[in-house]
Amino acid sequence: MFDQLSERLQGVLSEVRSRGKLSEDDVKKALREVRLALLEADVNFKVVKDFTASLRERLEGEEVSEALNPGQTVVRAVNDELTELMGGGSRDLAFAPNSPTVILMAGLQGSGKTTAAAKLAKLLRKDNKDVALAACDLQRPAAVEQLQKLGEQAKAHVYTVPGESDAVNVAKWALDQAKAEGRDVLIVDTAGRLHVDQDLMDELAAVRKATKPMDVLLVLDAMTGQDAVNVAESFAEVAEFDGVVITKLDGDARGGAALSVRAVTGKPIMYASTGEKLDELERFHPDRMAGRILGMGDVMSLIEKSQEEFDADQAADLEQKLRKQQFTLDDFLTQLKQVRRMGPLGSIMKMIPGMGKAMQGMGEVDEREIDRIEAIVLSMTPHERAHPDQINGSRRKRIAAGSGTNVQAVNRLVKQFGQMRKMMKQLSEGKMPSPEQLMRGAR
Repeated sequence: MFDQLSERLQGVLSEVRSRGKLSEDDVKKALREVRLALLEADVNFKVVKDFTASLRERLEGEEVSEALNPGQTVVRAVNDELTELMGGGSRDLAFAPNSPTVILMAGLQGSGKTTAAAKLAKLLRKDNKDVALAACDLQRPAAVEQLQKLGEQAKAHVYTVPGESDAVNVAKWALDQAKAEGRDVLIVDTAGRLHVDQDLMDELAAVRKATKPMDVLLVLDAMTGQDAVNVAESFAEVAEFDGVVITKLDGDARGGAALSVRAVTGKPIMYASTGEKLDELERFHPDRMAGRILGMGDVMSLIEKSQEEFDADQAADLEQKLRKQQFTLDDFLTQLKQVRRMGPLGSIMKMIPGMGKAMQGMGEVDEREIDRIEAIVLSMTPHERAHPDQINGSRRKRIAAGSGTNVQAVNRLVKQFGQMRKMMKQLSEGKMPSPEQLMRGAR
């Protein structure tokens, strides 16, 4: 996600920060490099032009030349401009005073619209909303069946009318059912096409008129780059939409669509899909995303994810164990599983300030390593998990054989666990290890 752009911008800003004083030529060079980085990221040309003009205006004059830390002043300016480019603040869904709140999903075929509808349903279920899905995509083969399967996984009811070919009739009936059954939210999945055409827009307008949604969300595929922005412009001309859901953002190393769509259409990005699983949809926060791009991390999102997965009583118990040096491999395995539920480890680690840069050149974090660690720990006896320092050579051979690994892997885990216990003790005492220490502990 934004890896290519992030690497380029962090390189530019790292050079700027290394200078004690910035000349006018230094600022011009930095602006030129920022402009090239955005163009290479497939950001709309006009958007890049406006962005660099606004950034130049902020950096010209005495603000940078007389700043106590000119490099940091430039970084802050780029961060602020990126945040503004992506919409400034985040926008919430609008909920109707009387249930159900109707949310209409629109987009082209292949954009991930049906999956996004189910992901949104699951996200709203976490907020204790009773959510239903209306299967109004009657054009694509198996679209109704797909929504039924995804709805079941998201624990959301799916309204279908077998044999019906009119999406408007299905939408009306689904809305009546949602009202009768007291649902909080009704998400309407509409038909997509291979390209924007008048039939699609007419049907979308009719469904919208029939359901009177509080929000119409346009689903855009981040992988299509500038084409996604073109689609957004086309929809904006003929069908009003209130916000954007960006899909496949995890597979987009450039980020042109996410950086361009707000400036081109004036509509905010409200949600971003960061993976294939149903729980990998998150609220889009421009300020946090700007921080991720510039390698500053995203502590707020990390805190929110941890609050969802970690139990308060377990956390208190863990703190006591850390303080008393009673943290065992069983505790370690429990925590590892909870961290894994928060999302891909590579994405989670990049939310920690400084970790994005520290991880450069290491490649992708191998999720299978967690499976190997789990196998090794489960091959130990309860006594060995509580006292890993007592695991001798013969025990290590037995554990390696039982876990399908080798002695070197067992040795590495025992060593890493010892290093991690030291770092976690530091944390419990209020001492924050540096990113470099954290990386050494991860190796």
